[in-house]
Amino acid sequence: MDRTIRILLVEDNPGDARLIEEMLRETNIGFELKCAGRLSTAREEIQKDGFGIILLDLGLPDSQGLVTLEKLNEIRPEAPIIVLTGLADEETGIQAVKGGAQDYLIKGQVEKNLLIRSIKYAIERRKTEAEREELIAELKEALDRVNLLSGMLPICASCKKIRDDRGYWNQIESYITEHSKAIFSHCLCPECAEKTMTEIDEFRTRRKADGSQA
Repeated sequence: MDRTIRILLVEDNPGDARLIEEMLRETNIGFELKCAGRLSTAREEIQKDGFGIILLDLGLPDSQGLVTLEKLNEIRPEAPIIVLTGLADEETGIQAVKGGAQDYLIKGQVEKNLLIRSIKYAIERRKTEAEREELIAELKEALDRVNLLSGMLPICASCKKIRDDRGYWNQIESYITEHSKAIFSHCLCPECAEKTMTEIDEFRTRRKADGSQA
């Protein structure tokens, strides 16, 4: 990755925190590391500053287990989280991924290449998820707009105005523009164009006839 990655390491064990930092320094990625030893401290850091990724130990002095992940996700759900677990807590790591974490790493089995690969994967996966969520939101909005135009619409048989739900009569273009993202560009269909040209030719012919009679 070319840009600097801002990392928040939530870990209360100084030895484990120092080991993670040393692994990161041995890599060729640019990073800024901030450490927090308690969930309360991590919450404060997340609220006042943005991070590209969070490395999270679930066993903290003021929070234990998956509830730790849930609380951080509530503050900034867009930030990818990698959970750090002990060997005996691998099942917890799997549950954490199901609960919103991008990945989990087992302490004592982490080496620098695995750590960097996991960080890159987590960032890209969260980016893909965010794009998918944005697309779903756009599709839902489009569907909602289509639904607004569904059902029976009262339309004047003569002038073609549409009556809205407040009882007002509007030009069909105004009504559709208000209830959708459609933009009208006025033109003539072939049949109307031919009819209009015929009327223009007839008008010119009449004018010439009237001129010659004068």
